[in-house]
Amino acid sequence: MARVVKYGKFLIISLLLLFLLPPQPARSQESAIAGFNRKLDDLGIEYRGFFDLRGGHRLVSPVEEQSTSLAEARLQLDVDWDLDWSRIKLKEDLYHDSVRHHTGGSLREAYIMGSPLDFADLKIGRQVLTWGTGDLLFINDLFPKDWQSFFIGRDDEYLKAPADALKISLFFEPANIDIVYMPRFNPSNYIDGHRLSYWSPMAGEIVGKKHILHDHGRSSWGRDDEIAIRIFRTFNSVETALYFYDGFWKTPEGMKADGKLFFPKLRSYGASLRAPLLGGLANFEAGYYDSREDRSGKDAMIRNSEWRLMAGFEHELGDDFNGGLQYYLEYIEDYNNYQRSQPPNSHDRDEFRHLLTLRLTKLLLQQNLTLSFFAFYSPSDSDCHLRPQISYKLTDNWLLTGGANLFFGRHDYTFFGQFKDNSNAYAGLRYNF
Repeated sequence: MARVVKYGKFLIISLLLLFLLPPQPARSQESAIAGFNRKLDDLGIEYRGFFDLRGGHRLVSPVEEQSTSLAEARLQLDVDWDLDWSRIKLKEDLYHDSVRHHTGGSLREAYIMGSPLDFADLKIGRQVLTWGTGDLLFINDLFPKDWQSFFIGRDDEYLKAPADALKISLFFEPANIDIVYMPRFNPSNYIDGHRLSYWSPMAGEIVGKKHILHDHGRSSWGRDDEIAIRIFRTFNSVETALYFYDGFWKTPEGMKADGKLFFPKLRSYGASLRAPLLGGLANFEAGYYDSREDRSGKDAMIRNSEWRLMAGFEHELGDDFNGGLQYYLEYIEDYNNYQRSQPPNSHDRDEFRHLLTLRLTKLLLQQNLTLSFFAFYSPSDSDCHLRPQISYKLTDNWLLTGGANLFFGRHDYTFFGQFKDNSNAYAGLRYNF
């Protein structure tokens, strides 16, 4: 009976949100709507958005989790207001999540942007930030991510989480510079047991919502701040960049004496390049993660410093058929100290973690049908994550999507192996306006 009530509420709220969609205008209404849009255009206001219905189900018996992995209705409104001296951006989501029994809103973007000088742009407020060259792999992009959304089947847009920041872009002849200052720490939405199970070294097994992770949040304005800098320039057709970040690990990589997790201090340095190669596009990216609270690697409760490297290549394989490969490496610094600090019978991380990715995308039926496949495979961890997806454009407004998140692993304690009980399939219907 509880399940009937839960899905009945989901259906009712979905129908209510459907009534909020702009109606398909009858001919008698077209002129009125066109007049309204012209008034908005005169004010410099543009709007767009979508309504998204999405549901998912686990493919294996869950550990302490619901069989339903996703059941939500989401309405997004995206507004741009161009003024003579600036641009104002607002993007808000209204949603009902039947898995978490929650109805609410999420402000994804709310910023003002302008050019106070001929060589400078300024953006202040909540914004989605990204840089780097990887395809679903991130080294120097140390802006917040939403890993829960990524693993349950929400649109890929929601992998990038918003941050409250001040961004300054400076344009000079030798190079361009982006400076991002976040006065308060913006963590990633990590896997904590609320809707996805995970491996617990303390329990020695995969656990779920009965073992919710708790952390000592960093929420002090000014003291828990972050700064990220990118210096970039294109030489002929080669894009190059240098990166710097000073802040904290984006997921909690340390543990206090009380058993709660925390976000240790982190400083990173990196570089990347992207260039045409053999008829395709190649990229390379590297970064050094300076774990400032465990530089010797002797503290078992804090993640060691690391080197991270990535190389990729993408190429057109045929008509409307593209493919891409990536190789990614994590190297733990001071590995001997790391091993000596670990408790007996622990599952130590490998000194080198190797990861390969494959992306295939094929467009069919006059590009209305998209077939895509993305795979993560780690030969060192013996685990993988497969992401097949199909989407079909029913009309210019309606889009039907289906896909899966499949996890496999020889061991429960590796990164993808721990999520085996979270394998799921999902489907979605979106109306764009």
